[in-house]
Amino acid sequence: MFGYKRFLFVAIFVITGLLHAKDLPNFSDLAEESSPAVVNITSTKTVDNRNSFGGGFGDPRYDEFFERFFGQPSPSVPRENTRPVVSTGSGFIISKDGYLLTNNHVIEGADEITVSLGDRREFKAEVIGADARSDVALLKIEAKNLPSLKIGSSKELKVGEWVVAIGSPFQLSFSVTSGIVSAKGRSIPNGSDSTYVPFLQTDVAINPGNSGGPLFNLDGEVVGINSQIYTRSGGYMGVSFAIPIDYAMDVVDQLKEKGYVARGWLGVSIQEVTSELAEALDMEVPKGALISQIIEDSPAEKSGLKEEDVILFFDGEEIFYSSDLPLTVGAIKPNSRVNAVILRDGKNKTISVKVGELPKDPSIAFNNTRENILGLLVENQPNSSGKTSISGILVTGADPEGVAYSSGIRQGDIIYSLRRTRISNVEEFKKILKSINTERNITIGIARNGIKRILSLNLSK
Repeated sequence: MFGYKRFLFVAIFVITGLLHAKDLPNFSDLAEESSPAVVNITSTKTVDNRNSFGGGFGDPRYDEFFERFFGQPSPSVPRENTRPVVSTGSGFIISKDGYLLTNNHVIEGADEITVSLGDRREFKAEVIGADARSDVALLKIEAKNLPSLKIGSSKELKVGEWVVAIGSPFQLSFSVTSGIVSAKGRSIPNGSDSTYVPFLQTDVAINPGNSGGPLFNLDGEVVGINSQIYTRSGGYMGVSFAIPIDYAMDVVDQLKEKGYVARGWLGVSIQEVTSELAEALDMEVPKGALISQIIEDSPAEKSGLKEEDVILFFDGEEIFYSSDLPLTVGAIKPNSRVNAVILRDGKNKTISVKVGELPKDPSIAFNNTRENILGLLVENQPNSSGKTSISGILVTGADPEGVAYSSGIRQGDIIYSLRRTRISNVEEFKKILKSINTERNITIGIARNGIKRILSLNLSK
């Protein structure tokens, strides 16, 4: 009797599994039809070896891994002051005449870019335009009648919907992975590469080499560009991010039209509204973006916004988290006039705001002061004794076009020294900055995930 029950249980389990398997989507047709328009991208550039622990492993798969996720070339034995670095990524063709998309970080600073198709043809690529803030790059190869992908709409995506990625992780060409949309409109939790991008969060497996490849819906339409992962280990941990294709195509249109991307700008520093701050500000719910600083002569100042205002709505969009504000403002056409609903002195107030254009100069965009020539926003570490054993100041923002960012510094890093001088608070940091010579390199000590390293900052650029 026991054996019969056991047999019956197993049979039910198997049948149930088969029924569920029938409900799962089949990605084979999508992969077969779309793969010819997905490409491998190899970029070669010369780098300054003095900002790293030494040369790379000599394997582009791992060199790209360290470049992307740790901000520096892979550790090895020191070599020459300059060396060639080969990095790899993915991309996809959007028109039959040879236009293709990838991530900016895949081709940034490249001396030569090679695009490899699935039929083993190779082409040298020209950079039509690139935008560091969105991490989008538009390339062109000289070829005709190329396979191309159909562009869909990321706005139509729903959380929980199936999506598929095709790319070349670790140079394993045309690898297919799948998952679901986990969330929309995300800011990256571990960094600030792209403050202005409303990322798609998925659980699709993305690894070094996938960067720049397409994310598809089940209709075989491109809905995103695979760009980043969230990791504590350096490898994939079940959370990946893609640039929404609607956003990316707007970047493409601007790059084609004027060679750069114009974004809305307020000129404020903001912070999250905590429960403690909400109580102090007479708010029932902690939400919105609290203005902690207003840049002189900025659109915010001219519009009458004040420090300690809490922005609750901007251009009709609710600002629930402080990270929602840059996404919303950045998407607005410069010189547009919109309404902002703010909390001031315990009362809601509507203010008309004329949005400016985000400056190309990071020292202006972040803060028009001598202390921010690095393109950084910093603050004293909150509860530093409980979070880390490394004394220093916390990087809360790093402009992608700034000196600090180009040297590998990212949001979330701890700065513990500057010009061979230990730092314990922001005032010490500012004092050292005021005294430095901008015509020479200086050292800066940072810590990331408990690991220290010394970098060189070239202030003459």
